[in-house]
Amino acid sequence: MPTYDLHDALSKLDRDVRQKLEHHGFSAERLERFAATLRQGSPEERRDARNRVASASPPAPGEIVDAPSRSDARLREIGLAALREGRVAFCVMAGGMATRMGGVVKALVSCVDGSAAGGTSQMPKHEMTFLDVRLRENALASARAGRPVPLWIMTSAATDEAIRAALEERNAPPHVRTFVQDLSLRLTERGEIFLDSQGKPSPYATGHGDLPDALVRSGLLAEHVAAGGEHVWITNVDNLGATLDDALLGFYLQSKKQLMVEVTDKLENDRGGIPVHVAGPAAGGTAQDPRTGVLQVLEEFRLPKGFDASQVKVFNTNTFLVQARALLESKLEWSFFEVQKKVDGKPAVQFERLLQELTSVLDKIYVRVPRTGPEARFLPVKDQEELERRRPEIAAVMAARLGT
Repeated sequence: MPTYDLHDALSKLDRDVRQKLEHHGFSAERLERFAATLRQGSPEERRDARNRVASASPPAPGEIVDAPSRSDARLREIGLAALREGRVAFCVMAGGMATRMGGVVKALVSCVDGSAAGGTSQMPKHEMTFLDVRLRENALASARAGRPVPLWIMTSAATDEAIRAALEERNAPPHVRTFVQDLSLRLTERGEIFLDSQGKPSPYATGHGDLPDALVRSGLLAEHVAAGGEHVWITNVDNLGATLDDALLGFYLQSKKQLMVEVTDKLENDRGGIPVHVAGPAAGGTAQDPRTGVLQVLEEFRLPKGFDASQVKVFNTNTFLVQARALLESKLEWSFFEVQKKVDGKPAVQFERLLQELTSVLDKIYVRVPRTGPEARFLPVKDQEELERRRPEIAAVMAARLGT
């Protein structure tokens, strides 16, 4: 049997598939390099070697600080001044493969009664989608700032067309822009191109760690910096708790850090990235304890075997405030983690990168934010079931935050 040649197989893909991949930042060389590693050792041993760190330890007391109250007048004025001066852009991640809401683009799913968010002539009092809420909060922030606050939306090959059409339908202002994350192809466990039930290659978005590269590629980040922009606030489109907050912005600006990481109290069934110390180089040239290393966010699949994640009482909300120039100029060599999926009932391998890897190289501060009450900043919605369960909570927070 002849040896499978992935390079040759990629060159023989249909032209439209190749063009779509190239348009979305695909790297054939990188995929070929990853595929070669799939022939080394058992899948479990290989994933452990690629994904897990050798040692980790929990944060020390005082390394996680509480977020300030939204009513802190001094911090609010500092944050509002930054908005008035055009120093801050807000970015929401609305990519992925649109699979968790039954094949519907999550950004376009109705999530709250429009009356709870102060309906206007442009946005009447009816059911509002996640995108509608983001547009509404941006309109309020821009009015507060007295100038447009840039709103960037990271889409994917699966969500871009629908989101851009929705923005056009809503007459979104020109400071609302989209940019597209990367795309790659799933592989078999032997390193061959994975074919779905129709015999076609299976594309996938390569993770929210695409954001810095995709943002640079779009030109939006360079434009922002050239115009005097200094910071970017990043969150998931479906976490409606995470929005522009003047006091929290002021708190971050006073910290003088390159990055602010929002974490929140972890409940019993929560799973996600947690801050732990990992041996490695100091971020931003700051001093570190050589025995503990850098405090960074790691997903549980990256923790050493036997590490008790429950000893860390907070976890990452995937919301970050970061210096724009640090994003633009970061020389981070992104890690791509091996993830096994079931596609059409068959095992497939894909390689993903995670945005929280920024915590391994940037000088940062970890801020514990509330997840309940009117100041809640963590209201995630993974699927339709969770959306239905959270509707009253989302409505209450939106009424308090966006109502007129």
